[in-house]
Amino acid sequence: MLEFNQKAEIIAEILPHLQRYRGATIVIKYGGSAMVDPNVRFTLLRDVVLMKYIGINPIIVHGGGPEINQMIDKLNMETKKVEGYRVTDSATMEVVEMVLSGSTNKSIVRDLNLSGGNAVGISGKDGNLLKVEKFMPNGHDIGFVGKVRKINPKIVSDICADGYLLVIAPIGTDEEGESYNLNADTAAAAIAGALNADKFVMLTDVPGVMKDMNDPDSLVSTLTITEARELMREGIISGGMIPKLEACFDAIDRGVLGCHIVDGRHPHALLLELFTDAGAGTLVLP
Repeated sequence: MLEFNQKAEIIAEILPHLQRYRGATIVIKYGGSAMVDPNVRFTLLRDVVLMKYIGINPIIVHGGGPEINQMIDKLNMETKKVEGYRVTDSATMEVVEMVLSGSTNKSIVRDLNLSGGNAVGISGKDGNLLKVEKFMPNGHDIGFVGKVRKINPKIVSDICADGYLLVIAPIGTDEEGESYNLNADTAAAAIAGALNADKFVMLTDVPGVMKDMNDPDSLVSTLTITEARELMREGIISGGMIPKLEACFDAIDRGVLGCHIVDGRHPHALLLELFTDAGAGTLVLP
């Protein structure tokens, strides 16, 4: 009976959150170990299907860096980096698009469907969802790497209105129809803003924003943009967390109400963050 009472208390705690999010659009940037580890992947995608069943509209925007690297190695292609970015020539772009829009996207769709979902996979090329311009870090030409210039969210709205669970690969096109690879974090943030999403969730390989990466108790559960920028100026937040926070700032600037940075490796972290009072990551607020 004690176990049943504990479960009943959890359900009661979840109810207000379910009421808050019913009908809400939540854009989820899916990447890292949550994509690679099969056990974590199964649990997380099943949780996304659960969100759909209870009246939430989750939309997945995925990365695929490790899969791209594996294919490039398999094909014995040379990898060159400038300013920390992969130089993406036309041959490399063919591989990137084949992996992201093909095998990676469709494997996520397959696993969602196996978990009871009704998923559809597209890329940013479909319906002119993502129009881009060339991204040139510090003036360096790194090939077919783009940044979002314009978004046409109609195809997303139409597919979701028909009840499908949507999975998006971060590939866009320029005005000449050339394909470009996009950073999945920034693409997901832009899509969340264009859809007027209620929430933007970034699944990462760290617990969230931490003041000390060696101290689990230093996790910051709630953070405003002003507080985050101050921690960045002080050097307390550094490295790979900075671009993730910048994506959160961009999503909020575009109208998203709040952004969550969550450790996708932990079972049910997505549900814990959204549907419990304690949460499981960092909530970034305006």
